[in-house]
Amino acid sequence: MVEMKNVSMVYESSGTEALDNVSFSIKDGEFVFLVGPSGSGKTTLMKLITGEIRAKSGKIIVNDFDMRKIKRRKLPKVRRTLGVIFQDFRLIENMNVYDNVAFAMRVVGARRKEIRQRVPYVLDLVGLTGREKRLPAELSGGEQQRVAIARALVNDPRMIVADEPTGNLDPVRSLELMLLFEKINDMGTTILVVTHEKELVNALAKRVIAIDNGKVISDTEEGGYFGYEIE
Repeated sequence: MVEMKNVSMVYESSGTEALDNVSFSIKDGEFVFLVGPSGSGKTTLMKLITGEIRAKSGKIIVNDFDMRKIKRRKLPKVRRTLGVIFQDFRLIENMNVYDNVAFAMRVVGARRKEIRQRVPYVLDLVGLTGREKRLPAELSGGEQQRVAIARALVNDPRMIVADEPTGNLDPVRSLELMLLFEKINDMGTTILVVTHEKELVNALAKRVIAIDNGKVISDTEEGGYFGYEIE
């Protein structure tokens, strides 16, 4: 669950106003697209949700944590409820598929038995059974993205946040990825996809929050994209 109310953000180093009085909420179990042109504030919103930065003003609740008041030492607890997927995958190049995913469990102190049970299940869920021993360089771009998704899923987060997850994929693989997100969402995980790909947004009848110049300019429920030009 995400709740933002009257959130503003100014980067002190440059004086740039990235967000201006933004308000919206995402309920548990929703699938939401966040769209907008470059520089609209999408990345800032994602960083606020993950706790990478703090807002100048307003209210931000993420999975029951108050992100404006939380102490830095407690941020790992928030991040265990989130699975974050980046456009550039951020896989560990000298680790195979299995170890890339298992590493996410090791850093939170999971037991070996839990890792042995959970990792194969998640790899099967994302369609990577049989690829466990391959290094990232031996995988296609779509397969590398699936490893990133498996890593985000392996600790059973309440919410997945994906930042331009299809930016390095062709249209066919991009649609396959969205259908995988839809499958994960059907299992109860909240999904937030930050994207500028209009065709993908139109292909799925999901809620769309559009932002421009740091303001929410539209919020449509399960209707795909309406009347807003995405760069």
